Amino acid sequence: MIDPQDLRTAVQRGLITESQAAGLTGIAESRRQAVAGVEPGEEPFVLFKGFNEIFIVIGLSILFMGWVGVSAVLGAEVFNPGGLDTVLVALVTLGGLAVVQGYFTLTRRMIAPSIALAIMSALTAWVLGAAFADVIGLRGLTASALTSAVVAALMLLHYQRFRVPFDAAIIATAVFSTVWSLLAGAGVLPDTSAGFLHLSGTGSLSVLSLIFGLLTFALAMRFDMTDPLRVSTRSTTGFWLHVTAAPAIVNTVAVFLLSGGQGGKLVLMVFLLAIALVALAIDRRSFLVSGAGYAVWLIFELFDGSAMVILFLGFGLVFLGAQWERLRSALMRGLPDFPGKTRLPPYGSNT
Repeated sequence: MIDPQDLRTAVQRGLITESQAAGLTGIAESRRQAVAGVEPGEEPFVLFKGFNEIFIVIGLSILFMGWVGVSAVLGAEVFNPGGLDTVLVALVTLGGLAVVQGYFTLTRRMIAPSIALAIMSALTAWVLGAAFADVIGLRGLTASALTSAVVAALMLLHYQRFRVPFDAAIIATAVFSTVWSLLAGAGVLPDTSAGFLHLSGTGSLSVLSLIFGLLTFALAMRFDMTDPLRVSTRSTTGFWLHVTAAPAIVNTVAVFLLSGGQGGKLVLMVFLLAIALVALAIDRRSFLVSGAGYAVWLIFELFDGSAMVILFLGFGLVFLGAQWERLRSALMRGLPDFPGKTRLPPYGSNT
């Protein structure tokens, strides 16, 4: 909390104005209330603050679909993007979305409408990129690379303007698609898409996927370490980056190890345990969820679907969730000091 006496002194000395002092006091109070409202060991996650946001999302979705339909009737090739008309319509749509987002995100601070509008902006950016690629005569993987690059660039601008945390997942995925398209076009990677974050177990695609996952994870940690108390949008941005990074890492390693027979499956169990320990250390359950599906599948494969083992797994997950704070505190106290440890969420008596 900012010392009021320090603020008064700063105002008297002309270092800041009265309005700036009031703004700093408001920020400090908001942060104090946010910290007080988060229980120790929680991982804050809010998709909407009330049913009114859901109602608005439904209205925005219908409005957007109606605009797309009208654009198609007027001649814009929005479903198979191409032509200068489609480029112009996409630009107008992005402008309109920016105006609407200014109200719901910057003025009203609504969560669900902001996410919905971010998705609409990303779809429109894709149409713009694909139409522009068609106008300049690009085809195939080259056009795909340009389209993904346009999405990444415009959504980065979108994030800088509106600070919608969900943008981070869109940007990361678009960057991955851009790099894949460029490398596939150059003959380095397979020229058939593996689908959204569906990763191969061998070859250069899995290497790219693993590198992408690790880099995204590192970026997520950078956001997390600037907000260890998890009270700002930077932490929420880190959450969405973790959601993107975890499948890329876990899927790549899991598919590779599952090709190694029974030994590979046992190693995968150890790997999933390591993922659980990492999730505990960084206090991100979202990073752990990606391994849950593989754990269930492995139980069926290694133990012939034993009901007792399934029961034990379920108990283990429930226990982990219920005792997360205590387990994390014990883990962090047992770990030696390492760079960034003090910038992770507090634990034990530090909470």
